[in-house]
Amino acid sequence: QVQLVESGGGSVQAGGPLRLSCARSGSIYSNVCMGWFRQVPGKEREGVATINMYDGSTNYADSVKGRFTISRENPKSAVYLQMNGLKPEDTAIYYCAASGPRSYDGSCGFNLIGYVYWGQGTQVTVSS
Repeated sequence: QVQLVESGGGSVQAGGPLRLSCARSGSIYSNVCMGWFRQVPGKEREGVATINMYDGSTNYADSVKGRFTISRENPKSAVYLQMNGLKPEDTAIYYCAASGPRSYDGSCGFNLIGYVYWGQGTQVTVSS
């Protein structure tokens, strides 16, 4: 079993930075893929950024490229999301996720079916 706990969310004005953290615990075995997803009322959960915990390769949604940076910290298997130039449309609940033992299909993409473990979410609110 893997437990994920997010932190760092809050309220920030447009253009400001915010850094989210995800602490992983509960297993000595690492997950191949970890990442951040977000969800707003009335919409499905969408991928924001993912990272391969072994080789460091990353994947970003087009809407956040150039503004958000995902990073890892091994051997703790912690992940972070540095968000710069925040926009009101970034407002959402942000969830940390980790792939299951047999979920890896060659890349750490945004396919929700591959992510078995989820955090409780942390609210990010960006005001104008």
